[in-house]
Amino acid sequence: MSDDIRSDQDPADHGCAAPSADSAGTEAVPTRRRVLALGAVTAGAVVSIRPALAQTVGSVLNCQIPVPDPGRAGSYIDADGKVVAARTKGAFPPSTRPFKGEEVKRAMANGSTLPGTDSERSRAYVKYIRRLQRGQGGFTCFASLQMPRG
Repeated sequence: MSDDIRSDQDPADHGCAAPSADSAGTEAVPTRRRVLALGAVTAGAVVSIRPALAQTVGSVLNCQIPVPDPGRAGSYIDADGKVVAARTKGAFPPSTRPFKGEEVKRAMANGSTLPGTDSERSRAYVKYIRRLQRGQGGFTCFASLQMPRG
């Protein structure tokens, strides 16, 4: 109990402002030693998270977005990016393969075409991808592309 400060002691002497209740129901204020230990634990967590974030960036660029998602395979994509019935006039057939996150990110950033598509089909596919919602195939990949990287 030498690390705890009772409520009858001055918390200002130990660099803490607000008392908190301990397991015995009395008020206690953490000592500098405890605060420093908590800081050391937090710093260790930050160091171990950074490599995981670097690995995540690589996996985001390799994730895949099917157009359309598997639940609507065989459907076409119109010029506005909406899923329509197969062989709808003016709509584009589904992509023959899913697009990688890196390909989608590039197409969204600078307007380049998605691999294996012409500019009109690519624009329609990108519009479809921008409309993806939770639960649709490729949504998690698309959402990951939207997160800022530091």
